[in-house]
Amino acid sequence: MRNFIWSLSLLLAGMSVSFAQTNGIEKGTYLSTNKGGKIKLNLLDDNKYELVFYSGGYNIKGDSLIFLKNTKAVNRFDLSFGKDKKAKKIKIKFLNPSYYSFYIGTQKGSEMVQYQRVSDIKTKIDPNWNTTDLDFEIDKTDFLYLVYEDYDGKSDVSKYALPKDVSEITINYDLAVLNDLNLTGIYDRKTNELKVSEQSGKDPLVFVNEKNPITEKAPTVVPLENQTLTNWTYPGKSSYYGGAVSDSIYNSLPIDSVAVSVVDYPVDTASFYSQYNFKLKIESSLNKALTATKGTANNKFLVVYYNSNKTAKESFDAFVKDQETQTGYNMYDKYNAQYDVYNYYLAGSDDKKWLKNNKITNDPSILVLNRNGDILASAKSDLTSKQYQFSYYGDFYRKLLRADAFLSIDKTLKNKKASDADLVQAFNKAALLETSYDYDSDYTVDDPSEFIISKTTLDKKEVAQAWKKLIETHQKDKKPAMSLVETIIKEIKNQGFTKQLFNEDRILNDTDFLAIDYLLKHSDEIESNREAFNSNEAEIHNIGNPVSEVSNALQQNLYASQDGVTGEMNKEKINSVYKKIIASGKGNFDAYRNYFYYLAQLEDNDGSNTTYLKEFSTYFDTTLAGPSAIEKLDAIFAGLDSSSSYSYDGWSSFKLYHSDICNNAAWTVVQKPQNSNFIKDAIKWSEYSLVISKNNPYYLDTLAQLYYKDEQKEKAIATQTLAVKYLDPTVDEQTAGDIKEVLSKMQNGTY
Repeated sequence: MRNFIWSLSLLLAGMSVSFAQTNGIEKGTYLSTNKGGKIKLNLLDDNKYELVFYSGGYNIKGDSLIFLKNTKAVNRFDLSFGKDKKAKKIKIKFLNPSYYSFYIGTQKGSEMVQYQRVSDIKTKIDPNWNTTDLDFEIDKTDFLYLVYEDYDGKSDVSKYALPKDVSEITINYDLAVLNDLNLTGIYDRKTNELKVSEQSGKDPLVFVNEKNPITEKAPTVVPLENQTLTNWTYPGKSSYYGGAVSDSIYNSLPIDSVAVSVVDYPVDTASFYSQYNFKLKIESSLNKALTATKGTANNKFLVVYYNSNKTAKESFDAFVKDQETQTGYNMYDKYNAQYDVYNYYLAGSDDKKWLKNNKITNDPSILVLNRNGDILASAKSDLTSKQYQFSYYGDFYRKLLRADAFLSIDKTLKNKKASDADLVQAFNKAALLETSYDYDSDYTVDDPSEFIISKTTLDKKEVAQAWKKLIETHQKDKKPAMSLVETIIKEIKNQGFTKQLFNEDRILNDTDFLAIDYLLKHSDEIESNREAFNSNEAEIHNIGNPVSEVSNALQQNLYASQDGVTGEMNKEKINSVYKKIIASGKGNFDAYRNYFYYLAQLEDNDGSNTTYLKEFSTYFDTTLAGPSAIEKLDAIFAGLDSSSSYSYDGWSSFKLYHSDICNNAAWTVVQKPQNSNFIKDAIKWSEYSLVISKNNPYYLDTLAQLYYKDEQKEKAIATQTLAVKYLDPTVDEQTAGDIKEVLSKMQNGTY
């Protein structure tokens, strides 16, 4: 039977825990010894178990049960120190920081605390996360701050006093978090411990019987104070959505010894980890400053500051020094062009004509120019007041990128001398904008001291015609233009320039299918070159396997093209592309997965699913069938491209997909008499699904009905009996009743 509630059962995370059969395991209560676990395992008399993760007090008021919350600040961290009077720096070992929101800060005396996200340090030191622990160094300091930021906006902040002779600090943490509950357990006779872990056997949770008391180990180092703060932040800290924390958030925060006031930002103190000594080159003229900006990456802007005040030069120099310090923090230990997004220039008397020509009358004024000298933003303000906005992580930077993309498209289309490369660059710039941008709040400014962003209106038809001409021109390419490839991928996935410029969701058109042909034609070369293209340090790119990118785009477009004549024509073209991929021998897992999803939605003229079942049968026989089903799947999983969703979802999800798709194809044969020619094949598919996912009542029901239709009635009844046997609470009442009714009909001959 079709597994239509499988996602619900996964959501409920039904746990399958097994223990080694040994006389050493007694029924009763076991307590975990792992730091932070605080987990109680109850082995009950009826061969049931309980895992108790949280406990506390409660009150009963009338019909209400009120759980009491522990409002006491939590000591999340466990520190140990190594000491050496001669050490010039402090070595930090953070044990398995994983992907949790940890921050680390340092403070000298009463100076402001300097914070950094631990994952940022990890990414810079170990970009591929090859090691479990994080090792780095910090300068000597007086106080260390450790922060755990939870998803509910609350952060646990611990402050520690550091001994003068400390040379090493090892940090462990206590989150009481258990992720995957697919567990196995074994009893250790030597230690009388019950060790429960994932199937891999790594990092077990250790339990002992409650009859054997656990001696609590006092923390080696006790923090001076623990606090739990709501919306904890610090200047420059990125929000969950990737932007800088806004002024309104800063203004709403209480000021205390841990939270940092924005008015103090930034400070000229040494970083708590190795810092690149970044220096800005301040040019002596506007022309030189523009030339220097134009000669760098496409995502760089020139900030021009005009202020007739006598102290302008002094404040400008201080601003530049602070920007160098902050940018050096972001770069960590070497130059990284990704964070070098602004050049700065102080306008003088020689620039008055330029200011007048551009109608700049405000004093002071801040102007932001693109690499071509176009003014993208302006504000009547001094630099210090807007200092927090000039960050790679800031929302202002995203707005500049957007304004620049609009203007670049417009000027390139109007320039009759623009080259093909100029056009590709303009479209690529627009395609790489962030898709989550708030389209409605770009340019409305009530406060004159705030930045006014330039606005460019584009003609949608003109843009589409230029794109079509560009794709047609490149059909003769002998080698793929990687920026064009990236732009095509963004566009066919509805994330490209059309979405960014016009906020329009659309279905694939003729130009898109021509662009897809370009990707498939050059797929081998794209696959060979994409790693180098993606690793360009000066820019951010993320091209996946071209065949996977195309198949994912085709599947996504099916949702937008369900109805109408255009939708039917698109379905035919989509089918044609899938066939082309399969016929070329480049059909990877993602291509087949999306192709089968597409075919499963279609019916042939006679109401059958012959086309789908034929294609699936070929895939099954060539890819899945054989004596070592798990080994074959393991080989496919190992070869998945990193852009495939299943490379993130994991091995269990990958196995479940294949057992599900085999069951679903087999169930199609059960449902329709027009598909009866595939009964023998469907039995193979159904049996395979049960090899991958044993004793699944849905799959057993499918197989039993196929056996019955194949005149194997005794085998059918035995299999349906098993389906009834393995019904459990995760199966809804209606489905369970249907399965039992089928068994009854098979037994009395009325099926």
